[in-house]
Amino acid sequence: MTAAASTPKGERRRAALVEAAAQLLGEGGFDAIRHRAVAERADLPLASTTYYFDSLDELVIAAVEHYSFTELAESRKRIEEQSDPGKGVEGLLDLILFMLLGDQTGDTEADNEAVVLRYERLVATGRRKYLRPVMRKITVEFNAQLGEIFSRAGRPLPPPAVERLVALVDGAVVNALIEIDPDPRGVAKRMLLAELA
Repeated sequence: MTAAASTPKGERRRAALVEAAAQLLGEGGFDAIRHRAVAERADLPLASTTYYFDSLDELVIAAVEHYSFTELAESRKRIEEQSDPGKGVEGLLDLILFMLLGDQTGDTEADNEAVVLRYERLVATGRRKYLRPVMRKITVEFNAQLGEIFSRAGRPLPPPAVERLVALVDGAVVNALIEIDPDPRGVAKRMLLAELA
């Protein structure tokens, strides 16, 4: 972080840029995060992106961290709201699918596009070595939350089993996307049901 962001005004502007970059990341992936697009979304001068961030990579890291931890906070909220995820398999599946594939809006086309964007972001992250430290931190928290869901449901899973379940769903979803399946979420749900049976 530059020294310019250490004042209250600077902190607000930097936060606005991070929020704007995170929104763009969610809407269009990494290619959407460009200096001009971020500045316009934040309603700040173009030069502010280079004033508050030493590089575009630094801004991307901040956007990924913000976006991911916002999702994890929403997951945490849903876990706490659902006092007994073990009430039924449906409640358990809904929480797991929310964490793995995001929210379901009821608009099938938009939901499927959101799943595609999510996996494009995950794959693209692998090409950006500078994101590895933050992605490791996010993965640890993500897997811990998934493990907690299973524990609360009375089905505790050791960390390797949680990782295997995530890999299983990821593989099923990617396969569904390759086959242009109109319902990757349904494929993931069936895979989870079979695994948890």
